[in-house]
Amino acid sequence: MTLQDNILANYNYEIPEELIAQKPVENRQNSKLFIVDRTVRKFYHKNFYDIVEYFNSGDCLIINDTKVVPSRLFGKKISGGKVELLFLDPCQKDDNYKVLIKPFSGIGKKVYFDDGYECEILSKTAQGETIVKFNKPDILDFLQKNGIMPLPPYINRKGGLAQELSHFDRQRYQTVYAKFLGAIAAPTAGLHFTESIFSKLKKKGINVATLTLHVGWGTFKPITAKNLTDHNMLPEQFEIDETNAEIINTAIRNNKKVTGVGTTSVRALETAADTSCFEENGKTLIKAYSGKTSKFIYPGYKFKIVNTLITNLHLPKSTPFMMASAFSSRDLMLKAYSEAIKERYKFFSYGDSMLIL
Repeated sequence: MTLQDNILANYNYEIPEELIAQKPVENRQNSKLFIVDRTVRKFYHKNFYDIVEYFNSGDCLIINDTKVVPSRLFGKKISGGKVELLFLDPCQKDDNYKVLIKPFSGIGKKVYFDDGYECEILSKTAQGETIVKFNKPDILDFLQKNGIMPLPPYINRKGGLAQELSHFDRQRYQTVYAKFLGAIAAPTAGLHFTESIFSKLKKKGINVATLTLHVGWGTFKPITAKNLTDHNMLPEQFEIDETNAEIINTAIRNNKKVTGVGTTSVRALETAADTSCFEENGKTLIKAYSGKTSKFIYPGYKFKIVNTLITNLHLPKSTPFMMASAFSSRDLMLKAYSEAIKERYKFFSYGDSMLIL
């Protein structure tokens, strides 16, 4: 790590607008796969269905089985003007919900929805979040019925496209293994996996472990600090049980590939290594753990658990891009992204994939 690795501006790059994926490829596993070999600093170009070739019996992939809540909701002011809410913790039990709202109407104002639901704006936090209170219970069920998937703003869903493509996005902005509701963003590295790929992994003797990290606003909230040491990640809830911890530990003991599928999985694993671990023959192993992580990983970080990473092509100046840079190097990652642009890879949530060896 150098002092330059701490500077936010050094994680910027220019991305042609036409390379920002607006929809995924028709078949998940047909997305492109950009291979980064850290050891020899070389790049290779494949398709995601080739990924099984890079793993051997006893290797372990760790996936995040969180399920995205359709937590984007459209309502109206009493005047009829449109209002949009994004629920930041849609599975909470409290009566007061934390949301992002636009446009902001003012304290005491109400927003009206279908089925007789309405909410009152109670307050606004220093972080820009708004606290609202609904007149009816069962908000999660209401979102499941009426909500829109919370796609990032660079995916165009304006002018009615959000409703028109709602069913499509409910299917595709979700991994095939999504299980536990709670996320407001998909663990996008997992979007490329299919049942066919899992079948091939199993046949080859490659193990798959699961954990649950409910992806929240902290993963994609823009960094405003010019120096990365001044940035604080918002906490996200995660859990890994004893059975899956042992699957991971077995791979570590046997010096196998331990692969985080997505930056959220890595943040959970590396947090567990800090808070719930034990040493065995000079190796760090993890125990079952349930708690929160606000870990921010950028160059200079020494990974304790994962030695391979599956990820997507991320936004400039974003925390996932910084983690990928920590896993390889900032210089190598910027060169890789330049190559990906040259080769016309698709970027961001609905885009192509990257495997860092």
